[in-house]
Amino acid sequence: MQIAPIKELVPYIKHYLFLESEQLNLKKLRLFSDGNTGMVFTFAANFYVNNSDTKISKYPDSFLYGQISAFKDLFLTRNTKIIIVVFQPYGINHLLGIPAIELRDEITSITELLGKNGEELYERLSEESKLDLRLNILNNFFIEQVVKRQSINKNFIPSLLSFILKNKGQVTSNQLENYSGYTERHIQRIFKESIGLNPKKYGNIVMLHNFLNLLKSRTIDKNLTNLSYETGYADQAHLIREFKKYTGITPTEYLNNTSRLAVNFFEIKLE
Repeated sequence: MQIAPIKELVPYIKHYLFLESEQLNLKKLRLFSDGNTGMVFTFAANFYVNNSDTKISKYPDSFLYGQISAFKDLFLTRNTKIIIVVFQPYGINHLLGIPAIELRDEITSITELLGKNGEELYERLSEESKLDLRLNILNNFFIEQVVKRQSINKNFIPSLLSFILKNKGQVTSNQLENYSGYTERHIQRIFKESIGLNPKKYGNIVMLHNFLNLLKSRTIDKNLTNLSYETGYADQAHLIREFKKYTGITPTEYLNNTSRLAVNFFEIKLE
């Protein structure tokens, strides 16, 4: 279930995801980039990840993931009860003051980042089973973070992201400079600090998700070649190559997957 935050948090939080399943078998889940970061709370479930051929690591019960360069495969055991806070691309930096570049491709315990406050947040969520009460806990916690940082000047990132989204990721450095009035070097620095990606990589992710939106709603006369041109890719081969780089599968395989928990989070059938 996807639920929006209260309006005061919309500039920082895109939505909350509440996921629950009673299946007891092992699940393999794949996460790929949507340009946002997230905070994950697991209850009655354990996430594991293969770091190498011989090492399997358990993720903390609550953790934050930064921008990801490539897809990640997670293994989930026991019943699935998960809350995911999906932040706006700059949400973590603006809410918590953490440089986003430091979190790129990292999984970090919430307790490690937030100390006692993070531990208490997880405990309060664990003690409540009702959706509305959990929502109140999350909204109140993040409003406190907004209040703590309300005197800090906001940068031009939200406006620039809107410009990139409006142009469906197909923007050049010169266009960003002309739109913002800042130099390419300054834009690059602010992007890395606030989002954890440079503008080009963020634009590539926007292009990918624009293609996904068109793929799901395409008419019978639109094939992959048509969609590749429409979304800014050089040709179908370029589209498929980029798609597999981010997701590990082809567009057709993605479209036929019926076990999607979110646009960028889906189940992979175990062989």
